[in-house]
Order: sequence, then C-alpha cells, then structure tokens
Amino acid sequence: MSEVRVLRRITDELARATGAGSLGDGEATALWAAVSGMKSAEVWLKRDSEALPDVVDRFWKAVDQRKRGVPFAYVVGSVGFRTLDLKIDRRALIPRPETEGLVDLVLARCSTGLVADVGTGCGCIALALAVEGQFEKVTAVERSADAAALARENVQRVAPKTPVEIREGNLLAPLVDTGERFRVIVSNPPYLSSAEYEELDPSVSHHEPREAVVSGADGLDATRALFLGAAALLEPGGLLALEIDERRAAAVRALGKRHGWNVAIHADLFGRPRYALATPGHVPGAHTSEE
Repeated sequence: MSEVRVLRRITDELARATGAGSLGDGEATALWAAVSGMKSAEVWLKRDSEALPDVVDRFWKAVDQRKRGVPFAYVVGSVGFRTLDLKIDRRALIPRPETEGLVDLVLARCSTGLVADVGTGCGCIALALAVEGQFEKVTAVERSADAAALARENVQRVAPKTPVEIREGNLLAPLVDTGERFRVIVSNPPYLSSAEYEELDPSVSHHEPREAVVSGADGLDATRALFLGAAALLEPGGLLALEIDERRAAAVRALGKRHGWNVAIHADLFGRPRYALATPGHVPGAHTSEE
C-alpha cells in the first residue's frame, strides 16, 4: 500500500473520530513522518513508493492512540522546544510554547554563572539554557523520580557543552546547604488548583501527570514556597524567573511583595500576563513594573 493511500484513508478516520476538520492531512502526514523516520516533506516526495509493512503497523498503532485522545507528542515520543528535539512520554508534562518565552526572558538578562531550574520535568528549560547560554553549570531539580530519569535521558540525548546536573527532591530542597549561590533560579511550577485541574481538557487530565499541574487549593503552593526560599540561594543581584497562570498575575505579584521581592509581570506573545521576574529586597512603596 502506498503512503499516500494510507494517509488519505486515515484522514477520513481521524476526522470522524475527533470531529470534522479537527484533524486531517497535516497530522496524518506528521504521524507518518514520525513513525517512518522521515521529514514531513519527504512523505509527499516519496508518495509513490511502497510502504514497508512494519511502518504501516506502527502508523496504525499511532493513529489508534490519537483517536483515543493521547497527545501527539506522547504518541510520537518526542517534542520540539526552541532548538531542541527532546524525548517525551507520560513521565513528564509536555513542554508548551509559552515556556519558551520564559527562556527568552532569562537569557536577555543573564547567561553566565550558575543557574537552577526547579521542577525541570523532561529538562526542557534546563537544556535550552545550557545550549543557548554561557552558564557555568545548570542544576535541574525534579521531585518525580520518573521525570528525573526522563530528564537524564534528555541530557544524554542533547549532550550540551555546559554541564547539566539532575537532582531529585522537592522544589528548593536539593539546593539548600550546598554552598552554591545561583545567578538565576527559574521555574515553571505547577500553578492550578484541584478544581481547575478537573476542568482541563481530557487530553491533559487523562494523560499528563497531575503533580506537574496542581499546586494546592489556590494553585500557589509551589510559587509561595519559591518566594519563601529562593532569596537565600541567589547571589547578590540574582533573579527568580517564574512562569505563572495568567489569571493569578496580580496574586503572584502581591505574594512576592509580601515576601520581600520586587516583582515585574511580563506578557507572553499573546499579550497574556505569563511570567514573573523577581529580585530580592523589596523596599516598601517601591514601584513594580508590568510589561
């Protein structure tokens, strides 16, 4: 069976399974490219060639997973993040495009010294900083042993010149009492409440790890802990950079101010308040900016 015939057949099946027009040629082509080891353009360039039976088998298995709602990245086992191609599976949250903006903000302000990524998941932020910055070392912290194992696999996969160390433990705990002082502590922490988690699309709530998304009754437990403990781990003039829930921007800024931080809220590419950049040493009455 030729590749193009398989794709035409599956386009119709995917549309019926997920709603007309929601999936089509583009995703079918991407799935075929992933399971066959081709680039998407190659699929059409080689559309008249015969498909190998094992490739067809892998393709239909991938299609079946997509029809059951499994996220595309988990089906194909990889995800793009900035310049990186990372391994991904259910052990960690799938990196979102918005998180790439957090890396931009960090690199625009600092690219040397020691940096820590707290709640690294698959290692996307840590590895992007290691590849694109000139940091002395990147330390990535992850409380889930499974996610930490995945992050280590991605360190081996990317093989950055800058050393990346994966430490297991909750939030800042693996950074305490080490004598290290960091120029930047960056984190995309969990920031939803349990109630909000239950309202998420099933593609997230049924497949991605709950502990990477939920953070207490108000969604701020992890952010609160970072504001409480990060100042003691930063070098003078150091930066705490956080991804936040757009609905909690005001609450995050107030929380940071309450714990002695100067907090600036920054928007993502869609204009939503998505990032908090904070420095220790709030002076009562000092101005905080919002961009």
